[in-house]
Amino acid sequence: MVLPCPSALRAPPRLTGGGGEWQVRGHGLDYPTSIKAVVLHQGRVLLLANERGEWDLPGGRPDPGEDHRATLVREVREETGLSVETGALLDEHLFEVLPQRLVRIVAYACTLQGSGDVTLSDEHLEMSWVSLAEIGESIAGRPLPAGYLGAIRQAMDQPLSPSDREV
Repeated sequence: MVLPCPSALRAPPRLTGGGGEWQVRGHGLDYPTSIKAVVLHQGRVLLLANERGEWDLPGGRPDPGEDHRATLVREVREETGLSVETGALLDEHLFEVLPQRLVRIVAYACTLQGSGDVTLSDEHLEMSWVSLAEIGESIAGRPLPAGYLGAIRQAMDQPLSPSDREV
């Protein structure tokens, strides 16, 4: 389930914490943060299959004192072996990972640096470079969470660099 981030709710939330450990506080709830990368390359987006049977975007939680851009560079390299450059902020939303377990997702556009050869870590079951024409609520029998779908669509609407265009 995707919920609007508390910033879209009436009473503005407060950001608390420090460094990369910011959490959204509002309405009596605290949400851990996960920073996600929308990696586009040659008309495709990188998706990773998780243990819940869903497609996921590469990324994860910031280390103490780590900013979002550094988190993405580190997490994408750890999960896929790829090097990326972090671009524009795309989306921020709450995601119900498990029943009654909400996580604040912050997604950024990322540009691949080098080849698209993935070395998958043990954090995910499989990976796929999915054609942007195939992006939808379900891909190859696995659901793509609505928030990730929205972030991918926002990245698709941005001007592409020459390496991101389909060849």
